[in-house]
Amino acid sequence: MAIKEKPIKITETILRDAHQSLIATRMTTEQMLPIIDKMDKVGYHSVECWGGATFDASLRFLKEDPWERLRKLRAGFKNTKLQMLFRGQNILGYNHYADDVVEYFVQKSIANGIDIIRIFDCLNDIRNLETAVKAANKENGHAQIALSYTLGDAYTLDYWKDIAKKIEEMGAKSLCIKDMAGLLTPYKATELVTALKESVKIPIDLHTHYTSGVASMTYMKAVEAGCDIIDTAMSPFALGTSQPATEVMVEAFRGTPCDTGLDQTLLSEIAEYFRPLREEALESGLMNTKVLGVNINTLRYQVPGGMLSNLVSQLKEMGQEDKFEQVLEEVPRVRKDFGEPPLVTPSSQIVGTQAVLNVVSGERYKMVTKESKKLLSGEFGQTVKPFDAAVQKKCIGDTKPITCRPADKIKPQLKKLEEEMAQWKEQDEDVLSYALFPQVAVDFFKYRDAQRTKVDSTLADKDNQVYPV
Repeated sequence: MAIKEKPIKITETILRDAHQSLIATRMTTEQMLPIIDKMDKVGYHSVECWGGATFDASLRFLKEDPWERLRKLRAGFKNTKLQMLFRGQNILGYNHYADDVVEYFVQKSIANGIDIIRIFDCLNDIRNLETAVKAANKENGHAQIALSYTLGDAYTLDYWKDIAKKIEEMGAKSLCIKDMAGLLTPYKATELVTALKESVKIPIDLHTHYTSGVASMTYMKAVEAGCDIIDTAMSPFALGTSQPATEVMVEAFRGTPCDTGLDQTLLSEIAEYFRPLREEALESGLMNTKVLGVNINTLRYQVPGGMLSNLVSQLKEMGQEDKFEQVLEEVPRVRKDFGEPPLVTPSSQIVGTQAVLNVVSGERYKMVTKESKKLLSGEFGQTVKPFDAAVQKKCIGDTKPITCRPADKIKPQLKKLEEEMAQWKEQDEDVLSYALFPQVAVDFFKYRDAQRTKVDSTLADKDNQVYPV
């Protein structure tokens, strides 16, 4: 196949997905800021730096205000578009929120510095994307819709072409193939990108993970087929469950019609900055070597790397580690019972936990999580295939499943949320932190107050000092 005749664009993920995938989203704002000036000179299509799990991790573990992080990044990146990941009607949380909360979050994200919002739904139910896309377009942001890539009888080329067309008609300005589990193999990428290029005119971005070991080859074939943008990570935080390395992909296309034009000397200097952070993470155990290799079970069971580690953790807590292989075999069965959803947050957690319970309890669906019941009741939206009727009946009984867009059942929430957290509010954005993670946000607000009291006390002590004349 003849290589396409235009430079490939690069979205850099080291400030979001790369450290989310390899060190549980623990990179701090202070670790990011010193290298921003150099990153801003690279000429990236965009830098993904916000959203996903960064919001929760900032509040919960790092005791940082995620909104303040965004403002600092925006101040530093003067020439580069900033990008975030947004879970449709779930925003950055794990439940569906009312339209007024979704709209306000989009408005504030763009106001604080986000240019491109990558919006996805764990079931590819495009009804759950509409509010966020409209809000982004209203704020003159770039709404990129991501299709959660997965395998199964229902996921034919016609399925992908049809849903891509609907996404374009909805008003998305670009389309992302979100291959969160590293399931897309090189020649399937050729087929998929070729089909999508025939179906839509908007740019196509490919996002994958190195988990199964084929990602760099997949990018090569996708670009040859016409893919416009690829997501990569600077080498110290690349490979394993992260993305292919930025420098490697830049070199792979050097001298071809797809040459990125990016400067390897500059990229090398950026890599040198992040290398000590990688070494520190390895020495402290924050970066587990298990996430750095190739795990072909990803292709065997269609289980993302993060989900694999969660299953191991759950079984270890129960003292049932010997059941790991049985659980892996049960995951595809549960997924089929649940309408063959893509396995991505939160559907991956729902399917994985239910598979563990089915195996450990010795009887399928003897114990059912509340999240499984929500999914089977239609509270997350519509799956591409119907639920198994017998399983649905056993899990939710005579509960009547909803068939409308789930958010249509949710009344406006902002006013009530504002009232609930009024005592903590210091900025408009605080209500959104509270909306997504109420207890975590309140704990952070208390910490913020305590820190300010400590600073004020220190300053007061200095003012009261007696200096010799």
